[in-house]
Amino acid sequence: MDWPTVLRAFSLTLLAGMATGIGGLIAFFAKKTNTTFLSYALGFSAGVMIFISFTEILPEANDIISSVYSGRTTALVTFSFFIGGFMLTALIDKIIPMRDNPHEMMRVEQMNVKLDTRDPKLLRIGLFTAIALGIHNFPEGIATFMAAMTDMRVGVSIAIAVAIHNIPEGIAVSVPVYYATGSRKKALKWSVLSGFAEPLGGLAGFLLISTFSSELVLGYVFAMVAGIMVYIAFDELLPAAHKFGKHHVAIYGLLSGIIVIGISLIMLDG
Repeated sequence: MDWPTVLRAFSLTLLAGMATGIGGLIAFFAKKTNTTFLSYALGFSAGVMIFISFTEILPEANDIISSVYSGRTTALVTFSFFIGGFMLTALIDKIIPMRDNPHEMMRVEQMNVKLDTRDPKLLRIGLFTAIALGIHNFPEGIATFMAAMTDMRVGVSIAIAVAIHNIPEGIAVSVPVYYATGSRKKALKWSVLSGFAEPLGGLAGFLLISTFSSELVLGYVFAMVAGIMVYIAFDELLPAAHKFGKHHVAIYGLLSGIIVIGISLIMLDG
C-alpha cells in the first residue's frame, strides 16, 4: 500500500467535503446570493465531471478489465459496472423522499428574514436535511478518493468540481437549520458536519482497495465511479444550476469546464 498516495487522496476528499462549510459561511455573512456565479460554477463542475468520466476514468476501467476479458466481453463488463454506478446513485435518490431531497437550492436572503417565532421541533427537519445531504454525497467521496488513488491530477480536478458543488449545498443545510433554531452558529456547524460524508466515502474507497486488491476489482470500481460522476452531473449539478434561473450561464459554465479540464490534462500529459 502506497501510504503517501493514500494520505493525499484522503486529504483531497476531506477538503472537497469541507467546502460545505464555505456555503455555511456565505449564508452566515453574505447579504445576497450571487446566482450568476453559483450557476456558472455548478455548470463548470458538471463539465469537469462528465469530461473526466468519459476520457479518463472509464477508459482506465476498460484497460484494466481488458487484461482479463477480451473483445466484446470487456466492453460489456465495463458498461455493466458503469450502469451499476448510475443505479447505486439512483438508489440513494430513491431512499431519500423527493420532498426531503437536500438538493433544493436555497438563497442566503432567506436567512435575513426576521423570524417572529422559532419552533425547536423544526430542528429535526434541519438535521434531517444535513443527514440526507450526507447520504447523497457519500458516493462523491468514493469517486474523489478512487480517482486520486489512480491519478492525482484527475483526483485534484474532481475534488475541485465536488468542492464547487458543495458550496450551494452548504447553504441548503444552513438555511433550514437557521429557521429551526434561529442560530447562525448552529447553521454553520451543521453545514460543516454534513461535509464529512465525503471523507467517509473516501474511507469506504480505501476499504474497497484494501479488501479487494486485485486489478480487476479496481477496474469494476473505476467503471462504477464514472457512472456515479455522470449521474451526479446530470441529476444534481445541471438541474441545480438551472434552478438559479441562469440557463445559458450554466451551459457556458459546462463548456468552460470541459475546455479547461481538457486543456489542463493535455498540458499535464505533455
